[in-house]
Order: sequence, then C-alpha cells, then structure tokens
Amino acid sequence: MATDLPAHPSTTPIPTEPVRNWYLGALGLAQFGIFVAILSPVFISMQLKAQEMNPGDPASVVGTVLPIGALGALIGNPVFGALSDATKTRWGRRKPWLVGGIVALLAGLAGVSASTSVLMLTFAWLVCQLASNAASAALIASFADNVPEAQRGRASSVFALAQNVSILAGTYGAVLLVHNLPVLFVVPGVVGVVCVVVYVLVSPDRIPNTPPRPFSFARIIGMFWTNPIKYPDFGLAWWSRFLIIFASMLFATYRLLYMQGHLGLKAEEAVPAVANGVLLYTIALMIGTAVSGWLSDRLRHRKIFVAGSTLVFGVGLVMLAFVNSIGGFYMAEVVMGLAYGIYTAVDTALVVDVLPDADNPGKDLGVINIANSLPQSLAPACGLLLLGIGGGDNYPALLWSAGIVSLVGALVVIPIRGVR
Repeated sequence: MATDLPAHPSTTPIPTEPVRNWYLGALGLAQFGIFVAILSPVFISMQLKAQEMNPGDPASVVGTVLPIGALGALIGNPVFGALSDATKTRWGRRKPWLVGGIVALLAGLAGVSASTSVLMLTFAWLVCQLASNAASAALIASFADNVPEAQRGRASSVFALAQNVSILAGTYGAVLLVHNLPVLFVVPGVVGVVCVVVYVLVSPDRIPNTPPRPFSFARIIGMFWTNPIKYPDFGLAWWSRFLIIFASMLFATYRLLYMQGHLGLKAEEAVPAVANGVLLYTIALMIGTAVSGWLSDRLRHRKIFVAGSTLVFGVGLVMLAFVNSIGGFYMAEVVMGLAYGIYTAVDTALVVDVLPDADNPGKDLGVINIANSLPQSLAPACGLLLLGIGGGDNYPALLWSAGIVSLVGALVVIPIRGVR
C-alpha cells in the first residue's frame, strides 16, 4: 500500500468531534445496503434456491452451502479489516474496500442466481461472503474511526436498525419476486452498491499519522486472534456476540422450513407468513432500538442492556418450540425482535469501548466479526444434526438448544470490567 500520501487532516487516534445526523444517516444507509444484499439470500432466497435444486431434501443444500460460504466471512472480515488499517490512498483507507467489496458482492450474487449445481452455488456464495465482509469490515472500522465514545450507543442503534430493516426489505422482496429467483438475488446487490456509494461520497475517511506496521507471518496469524488473556474484556465480548448469533442462526437458517415442517404450511403460504413475522420482529426491534442506545449513552451502562436482552431473546426462541399456529409464531417474533433490538443497539458500542487498539480498529473489529461469521458456518450444520434427532424435523430440539446457548451468552457479559 502507498505510504507517502498525506494523511487526512483529522488524524487523532480516538475521535473526539461529535458526528452530525447526516453522517449517522449515511452510515445506516451503507449498513442497510450491505446487509440487504447478503442477508436476503440467507433468510429467504437461498432456501427457495435449495428447493428448486433439490425438492426432496432442500435442508441438505442449505446445510452444505451456507457453512462453506461462511468460511469466507470467517477469513475475510479480519483480513480485510487489517488490510484497510494498513491502506493509505488518496481516497482514504476504508473507501477502496467498501466500494470494491460491494461491487464484488453484486457479481457473486449474479453467480448464485446462475448456479446449476451445488458446487457452483457453493463457490458463488463463497465469493459473496468474502466480498460482503470486505465491505462490512471497512464500514465498522469507519464507524470506530469517526464516532466518539459519547455517541457510540446512538450510532450502534442506527447500525442495528439498518441491519434489521434490511432483513425486512429482503423478506418482502421475496414475497414480490418469489417466482423470479435470478432477479430476487441480483436486485438486493444493486441496492447495496447504491447505498454504499452514497456513504463513500459523503463520509470522512481518517488516516492516522502513524505509519502502518509491516506485514509478517506473525501479523498474518494475528489477524485472526486477539489475546483474550491480555484483553479479557474483549474476549468476553467476543463470546457474547458469538453465542447470540449462533443461537439466532440456528433458527433463522431454517425459519422458512420451520414454517413448512413444524406448522405444516405450503411454500406459497410460508413465505408471506415469514414476511409478516419479520415485519412484526422489525417493528418490535425498532421500539427496542429507539431508546436503548440513547439510554445506554446517558446512563453510561452497557452490560445490563446486552446481558438482559440476550436472555430475553433466548426466551423467544424457546417459545417457538411450543408454537402450533401462525399467531404463536408472530408472538415469538415480537419477543425476539424487542430483545434483539436492545441487544444490537448497545452491543456494538460495548465492543468499540473495549477495543485493544483504538488507532487500528479494523483488525480487532475483524476478529470480533469472526463471532458474526463463525456461527453462520457452524449453525446450519449443527441445526441439521439437531433436526435429525428422533427421525427428522425435530424443531423443539433445535429451539431448546438455541435458547440454552442464549442463556450462556447472557452470562458471559457479566464479568466484563472495562464498561459498566
């Protein structure tokens, strides 16, 4: 990377100037764009593609493709985060990775839509995951570069709201385009490109005066590791994030199949029911998000919000094990949406508060994002094993396991000492 270019005028390692509302809006728009492109396939489109490719056993396609693709996220986020830390160009250090990542994601989604075999589908999805994580690693690092501590709860709320509105948009897009899979995959990618470009055009891209550390084999290995003994708060925050995402993905990966297998709905009934459930989830999430980030900043407390919401989210998952109607499904979605809104509104702020190196946040945020990516690799395969208990379609085993995982995720927040 070129190192002789002048740094951006704002070069303090820790941001101190408050950000404006227009910046938070652009940040949320970029988050929405990246996640509508990558999560729409995870929650709806990929399951429809799997049914098209293997009508007799679509879960086997989902359980094969998503875990391998998620390995790209596991590798990509810390690597691209560290690379963006080391980048110095006239365009900044985050913007090249944001633009390159989102454009490559659009190309990968086109490949997914054109896939005619599981092998082709797996490779295209791997490209999608690598690309989306290049963009998302740069975006979360840009968040850390620009948002001061006093506004992190509010900015974290914007992140959370944008991500979950993207799920809602992708789900309702599936309702409209359920019979046109190629368009269903590609349109979210186009939306993602537009949203990220808007952020790139209006956002600052701060480059510290300190020169980047030289690459070495030890540093490459270190991209995937932050010592939890040396930085215990960071390690506990990592496990908290991993466990709630793992619990969430155990259900979300098979949500559409749950509606068909557990509630007995046909595909044309299940898709709109899922969309309505996600709508209620998102409304509840918006309520949870609306005040929790702001309240966390005012009270200067993070842990009670993160631990409490993780526990309530687990309760919602267990509720699904007893559901025998669409109404019951909607009620559980409301509980989970409210809890997850509170969680995501505060957790990003908590993570940024305990970062080991504020001057180079991309690398450590990449490590924390392994906690987002690794569950996407493990949960589909573990879910498939749990569903197979007792002969198949054992959704109570899946959901009770997810609830217990959430409980553990709540408990590991308690020993964090660096924040209240």
